[in-house]
Amino acid sequence: MLIGAVDVTAPTLHELMRREIPVSWYTGGGWFLGHTTGTGHRNVELRTAQYRASFDPVFCLRFARGLVASKLRNGRTLLRRNWRGEPAGYTGDGPSGESSRAPDAVLGGLQRAARAAAEAKDLSELLGVEGNGGAIYFGGFGATLSSEAAGVGGFDFRNRNRRPPTDPVNALLSFLYALLVRELNVILSAVGFDSYRGFYHQPRYGRPALALDIMEPFRPLIADSAVLTAINNGEVKPGDFVYAGRACALGPSGRKKVIAAFERRLGQEITHPLFGYRLSYRRLLEVQARLLGRHLMGEIAELPAIEPR
Repeated sequence: MLIGAVDVTAPTLHELMRREIPVSWYTGGGWFLGHTTGTGHRNVELRTAQYRASFDPVFCLRFARGLVASKLRNGRTLLRRNWRGEPAGYTGDGPSGESSRAPDAVLGGLQRAARAAAEAKDLSELLGVEGNGGAIYFGGFGATLSSEAAGVGGFDFRNRNRRPPTDPVNALLSFLYALLVRELNVILSAVGFDSYRGFYHQPRYGRPALALDIMEPFRPLIADSAVLTAINNGEVKPGDFVYAGRACALGPSGRKKVIAAFERRLGQEITHPLFGYRLSYRRLLEVQARLLGRHLMGEIAELPAIEPR
C-alpha cells in the first residue's frame, strides 16, 4: 500500500505481478486510487456462482442476517472485554438522562439486536436493526477508552460521525475501516471473487460491496480493536491529527503509527472455530473468503461465523 508520491520501478512492478502481489495506490490525503495487479484469478465458475447467488433474495437475506448478527455479537464482546466505565449493574443516568451507558443495558441491547437481526424479514428491516445496534454499540464505545486518553489525551468520543469525521476517534475508525476494506478487496480478488458484487450491500458504481459484506463481523475484531490499542497505549497523540474546517484526519506521522497498529492486529492469532488450529487474523480473512467460495459452490452448507468469546 503506497500513500502519496511514491515511485516503483517497472521491473519491481513486473516481479510483484508475477508473484500475484497487488500494489494499492493512495493519494497523500489517503484517498484510494486503484490497484496494480497481474492477470488476476481465472476461476470463472466461482464468479458465476457469486453472481447467481447475488440475484437470489432468499440467499442474500439469509447471508446478510448472519453477517449483521455476528457483527453485533462481536461488538458486544469487545465492549464487555474493554469496558472502563461504570461497573456492571450500574443504573445511574448517562449524559442524556438515560441509563444506556450502563454495561448491562448496553450488552443486553446488543444481544437483543443480534437476535432481531437473525429474525429480520427483509433487508430493509435488517438495515434498521443494524442501525439501532450500531447506535447502542457506539453509545458505549467511549467507555472503552482510558480516562487519561478521554480526558487530557483529547480522545473524547460522543458518537459515530463520518463524511467527514469531526474528531480524532472517528478519524481513526474511518481510516481503519478503509484499510480493512482494502485488505479484503485484495483477498477476495486473489481468491477469485468480483469484490464489487455483494449480497447485503447493494451494488453501486465504485463500491466494493462484497468486501464491505465480509468486513461487517470483523469491524470490532480488527479495526475497532486496533483503535482502542493505539489510543489506550498512547501510540497516537492529538498532534498526529490535522483539521480543515469541521473535518479531522490523520497526519503523516499518525498514519504510520495507525498502520503499524493495524498490521500488528492482523498478525495476532486466533483459534479457527471450524478447524481448531491457530492462525493470524490476516490468514483468517483469506480462509473465510475461501470458505465463502466453497459455500457458494455448494460444498459446505453455510459460512462459519467468526465470533470469539
